[in-house]
Amino acid sequence: MEQYRNKLKSKKRIVVKIGSSSLQHPQTGELDYIKLEVLVRELCNLKNQGKDVVLVTSGAIAQGRRAMHLSDEDFSQNRIAMKQACAAIGQARLMMTYERIFAEYNQVTAQILLTKNTVVDNLNRYNAHNTFTQLLKMGVIPVVNENDTVATYELELDNDTLSAIVAALIGADLLILLSDIDGLYTDDPRKNPDAKFVDLVEELNDTHMNMAKNSTGSSVGTGGMNTKLTAARIATRAGADMLIANSRDVRIIHRLMDGQNLGTLFVAHRDEDFDLPGFVSKLNQ
Repeated sequence: MEQYRNKLKSKKRIVVKIGSSSLQHPQTGELDYIKLEVLVRELCNLKNQGKDVVLVTSGAIAQGRRAMHLSDEDFSQNRIAMKQACAAIGQARLMMTYERIFAEYNQVTAQILLTKNTVVDNLNRYNAHNTFTQLLKMGVIPVVNENDTVATYELELDNDTLSAIVAALIGADLLILLSDIDGLYTDDPRKNPDAKFVDLVEELNDTHMNMAKNSTGSSVGTGGMNTKLTAARIATRAGADMLIANSRDVRIIHRLMDGQNLGTLFVAHRDEDFDLPGFVSKLNQ
């Protein structure tokens, strides 16, 4: 265990994903600015250590819905179109907030919006890879979300999976998923008090995948443990270690990078035959 954790200190290209529920005050659904500021400070500190950093953020649809004061009934009408409209409204608001906070640390950011087709289509994937590569070379922190405004079936491509796709696309060596759970358990700990915490997964197998069957995500986001293990399959086969950790205190990022035994660590096992576009094309079929 210790040898795997110590290796995290030397990671050079890191993708950090934070979920919708982690960005908001649970009482109101409004953005938690204190948490956002700490998150940005953590990412800028990694960047100042000479590491490449990419942020994958959820929250656009939720913020658009809040901005328009939509009830559950309003939101459920013409659901796909409503989600797309809320994403268009919320993405602008979310990016404006990130831009303002990153600027306090003199850090330039760039918005990248992806869809499932970006990865499946060879030319789109090539162009996306080149854009990421150039931005990172320029010292920019890309802020990534799904392009829900033009997506249809892609709306089901949750940001856990998207972050793993980004990690594979850019050749990251570490993916950190910040969520509302401590990591992987043998069963859903909210339903089963006897569920055991799993701090290390040296090689992902069907036993681990079965642990996620009864897990569902928050009402705000789309992901549960199932999506996180799908992300682990992509990331580890693409050659990146992956961590699931609780976003309750986002300062956990530097603690993880210091090698502290927090969250669940999935160890990379690069598969030279891994077909990323082929894998992604079969998702949600």
